[in-house]
Amino acid sequence: MYRTKQPSYITTHSPEKTKAFGQKLSTHLKPGDVVCLFGNLGSGKTCLAQGICRGWGVQEPVVSPSFTLLNEYTARHPIYHFDLYRLKSPAELLNIGYEEYLYGEGLVLIEWPENAGSQLPQDRLDILISIRSPEEREFKMIPVGGFPMDWDIL
Repeated sequence: MYRTKQPSYITTHSPEKTKAFGQKLSTHLKPGDVVCLFGNLGSGKTCLAQGICRGWGVQEPVVSPSFTLLNEYTARHPIYHFDLYRLKSPAELLNIGYEEYLYGEGLVLIEWPENAGSQLPQDRLDILISIRSPEEREFKMIPVGGFPMDWDIL
């Protein structure tokens, strides 16, 4: 059974503010962490990932790996950015060595994690993104399992 702690909330009012939030969040993340980004199309998952990557020092453009499943970025430590939108079955993840990424020394960002089924790790940070208006997004951060979220993101 997964243990969850009290969620934290933050609201942003533009894509630039979402990226800034991602950059601030990145200072609390460490190698080996897994961050799952839940939200509808256009909710800001990739925008948040761009901010996290920028905070870790990624210089290249960060784009959603919708057609490749995985983008790897070089930063202080590796960043593995998954987009599981087009995943037909969680079993496909095993064919690409998904678990090696999850339990390696890099930061893992997963868009559309609901498509991974039971392949998600027990310890992770779930971020549920809600569209409040064309510009406004609400981020609900839920630490799952043993994910340490003893910091104040605000």
